[in-house]
Amino acid sequence: MAELFRRLTADVRDDAPFILAGDRRITYREMYALTAEIAAALVALGVKPGDRVAVQIEKSVEGLLLYLATIRVGGVFLPLNTAYTGAELEYFLQDAEPVLFVCDPARSDALAPIAEKAGVTQLETLGADGNGSLADEIAAAPVDGFREVARDPDDLAAILYTSGTTGRSKGAMITHENLASNAEALAEIWRFTASDVLLHALPIFHVHGLFTATNTLLKAGGSMIFLPKFDVDEVIRRMPEATAMMGVPTFYSRLLGSDAFTRELTSGMRLFVSGSAPLSPETHKAFSARTGQAILERYGMTETSMITSNPYDGPRKPGTVGLPLPDVSVRIADPETGTPIEDGEVGVIEVKGPNVFKGYWKKPEKTAEEFRVDGFFITGDLGYVDPDGYICIAGRAKDLVISGGFNVYPAEVEALIDALPGVKESAVIGLPHADFGEGVTAVIAVKPGTSVSEDDVRAGLSGSLAAFKIPKRVVTVDELPRNTMGKIQKAALREIYKDLYAS
Repeated sequence: MAELFRRLTADVRDDAPFILAGDRRITYREMYALTAEIAAALVALGVKPGDRVAVQIEKSVEGLLLYLATIRVGGVFLPLNTAYTGAELEYFLQDAEPVLFVCDPARSDALAPIAEKAGVTQLETLGADGNGSLADEIAAAPVDGFREVARDPDDLAAILYTSGTTGRSKGAMITHENLASNAEALAEIWRFTASDVLLHALPIFHVHGLFTATNTLLKAGGSMIFLPKFDVDEVIRRMPEATAMMGVPTFYSRLLGSDAFTRELTSGMRLFVSGSAPLSPETHKAFSARTGQAILERYGMTETSMITSNPYDGPRKPGTVGLPLPDVSVRIADPETGTPIEDGEVGVIEVKGPNVFKGYWKKPEKTAEEFRVDGFFITGDLGYVDPDGYICIAGRAKDLVISGGFNVYPAEVEALIDALPGVKESAVIGLPHADFGEGVTAVIAVKPGTSVSEDDVRAGLSGSLAAFKIPKRVVTVDELPRNTMGKIQKAALREIYKDLYAS
């Protein structure tokens, strides 16, 4: 049996409910049967062990089952953000070389030429309602057309694309061991059991919703209330049925904006987890005052899944991301030399453990650059250890912006802005935003005698970038600040405009 699937389902009860979605109730026994049917269709479509299956679809029960079925046939799951444009998808498909691309039926006509150009041999569709050509293939596949495929811990289970501040996106190779070990650790330290009901309102093209939430719940044999998206009213309506919730800071700030979100409503909840973006101390304090509970903040990356967590028992300290997970080593090092530094000093966060990815797909040189000789992965995040041993994030060395839980890499946005008429140069930064954690912000210098408006920039980027990457505000200046070496001073810009979204 595939290593990841075997370890995630080792202790589940067949008759226990797994997914609760609207009027649907899917038990673990039914999950086994449904994923076997999908797996048979994947085999019929030519998916072999090690083959990539690229997926860009709306959140659905069938989409989640497709992930598990891909693992069962030994395939490598490649989830893609539903907001990615055709231009962005073309690169991912060309680089990953999937044998199968599954997309939304509404986009198939537009994406078919892109898939064909990228050399994808098979395109199927799957809608949020479970219908599409893949559903037809599943219905037609022989019921005995699937045999469980054995995979080793070091075999790939997924590829997730993440960018740097320069160059093209990189595919992080995630192994069965990476995902299984993380789920096992999180289920233990967050006290998940078969009695838990997880309120799942996260997207499933992202580490947080697909791996952290789903795999952890699956390992514990619990149930999930599977919502198509985050909707304040629906989350509040279903919360009395749940025991736990995972979300991004935006979820919690929006819940606090509703008068219906009360201490009585949350009385049956034992755990609220926040991640994917920094949780502001203000939100942490307001949540505790409203509910009497403390949000548990943790820290992870695409390449590592979860690295640290505030404790389940013990202080959950605002402004920190807690302690390393079991079997995970974290150190703070000098960014240039990799030499460990004293607690309290700011340096680059480095991590080593079974959660750390195998490397970047088809990029051995880049992989070598991101690891120390002793095997520690250089996260690029800056942080320090406080007197209680908790990790504190001080900033991101590579100017990554995390808005609403999604990564935005400034260089990609800046390159497109700089190409717009009238723009001399630009700097994209993240600024504190009560709803999104960070608001993507562009500061642009315009060419003499020209005028560039915020609407001009946003219109110029539309269609080339996913909506979450497009700046929420655009500030125009005469010149961007630089140091003596000519480098744009983004820290100075962040300080100047830190209150831009305060109102």
